[in-house]
Amino acid sequence: MAVFVLDRQGRPLMPCTEKRARLLLARARARVHRVVPFVIRLTDRRAEDSSFQSLRLKLDPGSQTTGIALVREKADGIAVLNLMELVHRGRQISEALRQRRALRRRRRGANLRYRAPRFDNRTRAARWLAPSLQHRVDSTMSWVWRLMRWAPVSALSMERVRFDMQAMQNPDISGLEYQHCTTVQRADGYGYSTVPLTKEGNSGNGTKAWLAAQAALSLPGMNAEVSRANG
Repeated sequence: MAVFVLDRQGRPLMPCTEKRARLLLARARARVHRVVPFVIRLTDRRAEDSSFQSLRLKLDPGSQTTGIALVREKADGIAVLNLMELVHRGRQISEALRQRRALRRRRRGANLRYRAPRFDNRTRAARWLAPSLQHRVDSTMSWVWRLMRWAPVSALSMERVRFDMQAMQNPDISGLEYQHCTTVQRADGYGYSTVPLTKEGNSGNGTKAWLAAQAALSLPGMNAEVSRANG
């Protein structure tokens, strides 16, 4: 894991290895600026007298954790400098809001001073997000800005995990064809299996969809066939 380096005025320089950071500290050429993550500040170097390489900050957003990677771009690939994992508090925030809602409801219903409900008086902004989702965005952006203060980041990349499962099976699907399918329900009421219909809206006898439906019905626990809307 690379160590972040700042110049004497607090501007970011290229990260260095842990061994070089120990040598700089032992020779009194650097001071500890931050412990977690470890950041040092040089006492005899300025950003104008230093050379820089291309650094890219990569993000992999998730519902519970967000992966962050700082890499150095080279002609033959990339070199990973830092790998971090940001753990979100979405579930804790949701639970705290639920407890607050329950306490306020109890105070309104108890034999206490009447507390009028105020949830209808509040307005939301146009681009409002739930507190658990807003926390995920704010915490990620906060760490992005911090890392950009400690390293000369020149580019950002983020993984987008949006994909279409039906388009992966049929690239020509469009419009109401997304609704053309047959749903097979298990006898125990737990699992569902979706079998796509033909473009005509039915699973005609002898077609691949009809054969797939018959194969699904032959599985243990499958006893019902329910057709969705034909569009």
